Amino acid sequence: MFRGLSLRRLPGVLSNVAAVTLVLVIALSGLALWFTDPIPVQNLRLAQFDQFQRWHPRPYTPVAVRVVDIDEASLKAYGQWPWPRTRLAELVQSLNEAGTAAIAFDVLLTEPDRTSPAAMAQLWNNPKVGALLQRLPDHDGVLGKTLVGRNVVLGSSLSRSGAPGGPTAAPSDAPSALPYRIVSSGASNPAQWLHGFDTGLWPLPVLQGGAAGLGALNFAADADGVVRRVPLLLRLGQKIVPTLSAEALRVAQGERNHLLRSNEAGVQDVRIGGVTAPTNAQAEIWLHYTEDQPARFVSAAQVLNGQVDTKLLDGHIVLIGSSAAGLMDLRFNPMGKMMPGVQAHALALEQLLSGQYLQRPAWAGGVEVLTLVLGSLIVGLLALGIPAKWATAAAAGVLAALFGGAWYAFVAEHVLLDAVNPGLVILVSFGLASGMHHLVSEREQRWVREAFSRYVSPNRVAHLVAHREQLELGGQRQVCSFVFTDLAGFTSMMEADDPSRAVALLNDYLDAMLAIVFKHEGTLDRIVGDAVAVLFSAPVQQADHRQRALNCVLEMDTFASAYAARLQAQGIPWGHTRIGSHSGEVIVGNFGGKTLFDYRALGDPINTAARLETVNKHLGTRVCVSQAILDGCTDVPVRRVGQLVLKGKSKPLLVFEPLATLNAANCAAPADYDAAMRLLQPGEMHHPTLACEYFEALAERHPDDPLVALHLRRLRQGAADDLIVMAEK
Repeated sequence: MFRGLSLRRLPGVLSNVAAVTLVLVIALSGLALWFTDPIPVQNLRLAQFDQFQRWHPRPYTPVAVRVVDIDEASLKAYGQWPWPRTRLAELVQSLNEAGTAAIAFDVLLTEPDRTSPAAMAQLWNNPKVGALLQRLPDHDGVLGKTLVGRNVVLGSSLSRSGAPGGPTAAPSDAPSALPYRIVSSGASNPAQWLHGFDTGLWPLPVLQGGAAGLGALNFAADADGVVRRVPLLLRLGQKIVPTLSAEALRVAQGERNHLLRSNEAGVQDVRIGGVTAPTNAQAEIWLHYTEDQPARFVSAAQVLNGQVDTKLLDGHIVLIGSSAAGLMDLRFNPMGKMMPGVQAHALALEQLLSGQYLQRPAWAGGVEVLTLVLGSLIVGLLALGIPAKWATAAAAGVLAALFGGAWYAFVAEHVLLDAVNPGLVILVSFGLASGMHHLVSEREQRWVREAFSRYVSPNRVAHLVAHREQLELGGQRQVCSFVFTDLAGFTSMMEADDPSRAVALLNDYLDAMLAIVFKHEGTLDRIVGDAVAVLFSAPVQQADHRQRALNCVLEMDTFASAYAARLQAQGIPWGHTRIGSHSGEVIVGNFGGKTLFDYRALGDPINTAARLETVNKHLGTRVCVSQAILDGCTDVPVRRVGQLVLKGKSKPLLVFEPLATLNAANCAAPADYDAAMRLLQPGEMHHPTLACEYFEALAERHPDDPLVALHLRRLRQGAADDLIVMAEK
């Protein structure tokens, strides 16, 4: 199989050193591509990870996490957002009574309630009304008191101001007292690895005082806007702050600390109470998505109405967020769908509590680089040194192993490995090396094709080059299609005209006819003077050989008619071309002797196709095709010639004339002609006398239609059907 693997097979311009250098350059270029990691390559890698998730989503296992959804039904029942803070207080009270472990708001409460009595007093601008409203409790104050002692986490939003100094600038609006503590070990400055921000929006001070936790709502969306990771910790200036997911987990466990462990390569893991989460270098966890799970959500309206079974909430971490489209908290996920932003926090908490992590470990990059270099070298060298089919098989095997390994790592180990970048480099290595090998091989084969394609059909030459073992005597049975053409009156033209000019015109004619044959991938069987014989589905089998033959026939007729008309307009008596086509089983192969043999097909279908060509001159048609050809074609408008018993045959052959070959101005309308022909066919419609009347009417309107004249003449002579016995070839 690997005969000739040595690079010494390559000619001088591609020496061993040059060949190896080519492959090494490809491998090093791929290595540079991996290190630079441009956006298109990142997008392809992430697209692979997304596809894996769609093929194999995480099975949903219920854990103590629930989303209280401010959905469309809740907005319809309690009014548009924002709700009064008193209603949020009612929601917190109801959830607390249901026994929740923690309540986390995926909602920003950074501005005073505009429905509070003080705000409404300013709006009314009426001293009496204002005095009455001032006596009522402030809504923000009501919510702040409700939060006290109830394990509630409020959300903040961090951002980058773009000011000089960037994320190193000290935030001026951060809370002075924080409900959590960050404890780090390992690297001296772990904050350097975290996503950095320099400012933020914080809950109202009156709310912060009663909150048990404070977490950032920020995601780690990629360039395409898809949420694939959720950070547990972020950097604000030089301070480390937790996200909503991390704070909700901390508060639910009654813990104080977030423990961060890092080294010089980045963050290793984050420990929150009894949960240790392996993260990437930026303290993010990859989300392993599930199919949509309605059980994950509870409508806020049902909670406020007391219609929720407390078992759904007891001991759960509850996230309050919204799936309502109008609140604009919808994100793209790897499953190709939109989701509410709160769902990303819910997924993160589910994975933290269940220990089902999707990881891209630090060693993944090293494995990918090693695969990239070795794979490109192996595939490139094989493509340079072995036949193309084996090199292709080897490349396909390497790629299959690469992507199969990545798939196995994802399904079995929940590990994300990039197969796209190494796969691209391997493909490039294979393509360039194969191209070089092809150029060398082409030199060896070009002289064979150029020499013999002038004498043998080009597709036959190509087949022999690829299958040299078939250069031996013998044949095999095979169903093929055949096309025969003949130029009417050419012998007379040769006698009457200048032979040199006639031969030049004939060469132009044959050149164009053969170009049509080769366009449809037909095989030239032989040229006899002005006649051409063509076969399809040999030597290379073609499932659609009948359709190819018919398409070839129609294009040949179109060209031949136009060529004849152009010459006749110049006063040159060029005749029309007759064409016949038939299909059937023949013996195809090399016939002759040991010294000289010829490739051709033998069998009755060939003779039949030749007879269909010659029968045109008796019928007055240009093209005749058999039912055997039409059986392999679709949507071909034809009209029935009849059942022909060809000279020397005993069985009739159903023959048709393609409508595309007719002169519509001289011929009967297809519907009228078909109606007349149906009266000659066996069955209930059979009525020869009425058929004769039909054809007489058609002949009167279309005296130049040859088939109408033929059938009318036969009917007048006593014929009662469309069976035509040919007395001549």
